[in-house]
Amino acid sequence: MYIPAHFEQPDTSIMHELIRAYPLATVVTLSSAVLNANHIPLHLSAEAAPFGVLTGHVARANPICREEGDVLVIFQGPNAYISPSWYASKQETGKVVPTWNYTAAHAYGTLRVIDDAAWLRNQLEMLTADHEARFAEPWAVSNAPADFTDKLIEAVVGIEITINRLEGKWKASQNQPLRNRTGLVQGLRENGQTAMAELVEKSAPKD
Repeated sequence: MYIPAHFEQPDTSIMHELIRAYPLATVVTLSSAVLNANHIPLHLSAEAAPFGVLTGHVARANPICREEGDVLVIFQGPNAYISPSWYASKQETGKVVPTWNYTAAHAYGTLRVIDDAAWLRNQLEMLTADHEARFAEPWAVSNAPADFTDKLIEAVVGIEITINRLEGKWKASQNQPLRNRTGLVQGLRENGQTAMAELVEKSAPKD
């Protein structure tokens, strides 16, 4: 990933926050010189050094089950179109163009396939608990009949990715002067892009 210095995100904890908030990942593998991409919700265990471990599950028929080895896992957070009409410098010089702001974390690691019913049940319980926690009456895997979930577990296999490199790109107009950043925050809020507006506000330009 091309990362100019002013858009680089070096903080592992901030990248972990993005992974947890936007867990649907694009898992890219290379097999027999063919690139494949799968979209899989993943659970992050951050305590594993140095960058954490990702776990998930896929259908047993998915070809990724035969692609153990190096993988690239892409997570994307808030993004928004940036109109040049929001910049103060549009009125001053007219020398402005549109762009796109976004956040992304690329996790590089090693994929391991796990065909173990107990491991899978634990992974499903962790993943479900993460996303059900926001609801007043959280659903749990144990709420469904055991024979029903046992059959479903037989149809999937687990995947585990140990992260050995983590890169982050936070493109939030850090390269713009304050007067332009102020205008685009207003424009973003007026267009319902609150998450990106907040990101621009707290992403101070780097020297």
